[in-house]
This record gives sequence, C-alpha cells and structure tokens, in this order.
Amino acid sequence: MKLATLPDGSRDGRLHVVSRDLTRAAPAEAATTMLKALERWDEIVSGLAAQYDTVNAGAGEPFDAMAAMAPLPRAWQWMDASAYMSHSKLMDAAFGFEEKKHPDFPLMYQGMSNQFYGSAADMPMTSEDDGIDFEAEFGVITSEVPFGATPEVAAKCIRLVVQINDWSLRRLAPVEMKTGFGWIRAKPACAMAPVAVTPDELGSNWRDCRVDMTLNVFRNGERFGAASGYEMNYGFHELVAHTAYSRILPAGTVIGGGTVSNANFREVGSSCIAERRGIEMIDHGEARTHFMRFGESVKMEVFGADGAPVFGTLNQKVVKA
Repeated sequence: MKLATLPDGSRDGRLHVVSRDLTRAAPAEAATTMLKALERWDEIVSGLAAQYDTVNAGAGEPFDAMAAMAPLPRAWQWMDASAYMSHSKLMDAAFGFEEKKHPDFPLMYQGMSNQFYGSAADMPMTSEDDGIDFEAEFGVITSEVPFGATPEVAAKCIRLVVQINDWSLRRLAPVEMKTGFGWIRAKPACAMAPVAVTPDELGSNWRDCRVDMTLNVFRNGERFGAASGYEMNYGFHELVAHTAYSRILPAGTVIGGGTVSNANFREVGSSCIAERRGIEMIDHGEARTHFMRFGESVKMEVFGADGAPVFGTLNQKVVKA
C-alpha cells in the first residue's frame, strides 16, 4: 500500500491513497490525516487496503507527487541512527581518528520533528559557510510501540517505510558534539519523499527489516551515489527496540537508519558530501568537493523493477533563508 499527504490548507494536510505506479490518488476514506491513520492502524488498515485496490484499478484523480507534502508533515518524535559501519569507519580514516571501539548498541540522536519538508520544497539555509550537506536515508514510521519492546515486537509496529533527506551543517556539527550535548543548530528540518509505503509493498526488498534497494543520489543532475540500503549493522526493528527500551513510542514516531553507505564506496559513490570529501582526503590528501551552495539542487530516488520511483522523487534546491 502507498500513502501520501496532499495540501489542504492545514498543517497536517489530507491523507491520500496512491496507486502503485504513482499515477492516481484518492482521499483516504478511513482517516483524514496520516497521524490519525497511524493511531488507529489496526482498525482501519483493511479499509485502506480495499481502497488501495480501487485506486490501482483506476479510481481517484491524477496524482502530482511534486505537489505533495511530506507523508507525515510533523511527527511526535524523530530519531536518527548511524547504522552503516562503513560510513563511520571511512570518516575515522579520513580525519585520522583512531579507530573507535564502537558500543554494542546503535548510535542514535533525537532531532526536530515538528516539521518535515515536502519533496519539492526549497531548503532555506542561513549561510553557505555552515557546510551545507544532504544525507540520503531510509526511515520507518511506527504505530505505538510498547515500553521495553523486543526487536520481534518492534518489527510488528513498523507501519511505513519512507525515504528521507536529513540535512546537516557540517561546520556546526563538531562544535556542538564536543559540548557533550545534542545537535541543535547543526540539524535543520529533514525532508521526505512524497510517498510512504507499507513494508509488504516492498516484497522481497524488505529483508531483515532493511530496505534491500539502491538509493540513487544526483547533485545538480549528475550522479553522486547509488548505495544499497541493506548493509545496515542494525535493522530497523533493532533501532525501534533500542529507542523503546525505557519509553513508550507514540504512533507517528519516525526513525532513520542514517546515511546509506556501502563498503565498496569507491564503486557505488556516496549518499552525502562529507563521505565524498572523506574519500578524497584519503586518496588525494585534501577534500575537493565543496558543500552545497545556494541555487544547487539534490535529487534522490529509488527505482522499482518497473523503472518507476518507489517513493516518488525527492528533489530540493538550497536557497538563502
């Protein structure tokens, strides 16, 4: 099943059921917003599925993915992991850090959740000097997750899979990290691709609670990376369980897997500029790729077997705030 949120003048928009090929959509009959659907998921999922069948059969109106808001425009919680060890090891090597003894649990932080930009929204930034960087990721959205949920229980609470652009300001991040507190200024709002999909919609590409698909990244129209989402050191069920260790996660919690990265990064490219710069520092002794400048754009897509974007296209331009 595929779902999207279209603007209706409200902050949360109107939930729509979208056809598999992303050509048609109809207002969801079972719930008016994504959050309401997630809060009553078990009650209404059969109705949503039945409407999905009708939209796939030709019901509804033409769907304009670029007009869509984020599938969940604002969430109760947004937590992001660094679940790709190849990314961490590359950064350590590039900057001459001693190889860290990584803990036996996922590295995660809690970011801002009151706003997720739509897929075609311009991204306002304060200064080019802040080291503006994109990060191509996969994420999941949950229904309510019980206190102390095991990974097996957490897996059953994953309702939707999404594609995320987690913006970062690289000049500010290390300053804030050294304080021992969390990121604030270094982490502006994220953006989501227009369509959220249920795990079953991915079929065999949803494997071990991971997205076994290639996340294609284009900067200013040129290919930047095409890494596979499968190489996570922790699956999404383990990330959800980690966050639920000492709390109940409300319906509408968004959890990201971190910058998608593969061990063969020289072959597949990178999902963020910082990683590309790290490779250049190792190979050439200096970083050669500049961070994003005003007017530049980044596009992210995942293509299905039919060649169509699974989550729609996430295409943003950086602008002066």
